[in-house]
Amino acid sequence: MNRKVLIEDTLKKIQQLPDFKILEINDFADFLLSKIDDKILLEGIQKIASDSKSFEYLKNEGDLYSVNDLKEKYK
Repeated sequence: MNRKVLIEDTLKKIQQLPDFKILEINDFADFLLSKIDDKILLEGIQKIASDSKSFEYLKNEGDLYSVNDLKEKYK
């Protein structure tokens, strides 16, 4: 079933529902859209952070601690 047919079929079913059920469907659609928006926003933030040069200076610094600095080693 392609997108257009699926949408038309869904609209026919929605038109048969009482008003309070249509409101529930509307709320659920808003919820799904907000999840998509959140995902897009998160991916954008991750891209900005990964492309950022803010922590570039850390690449030139040596390690502050090594395994020899540990007082206790867990197995």
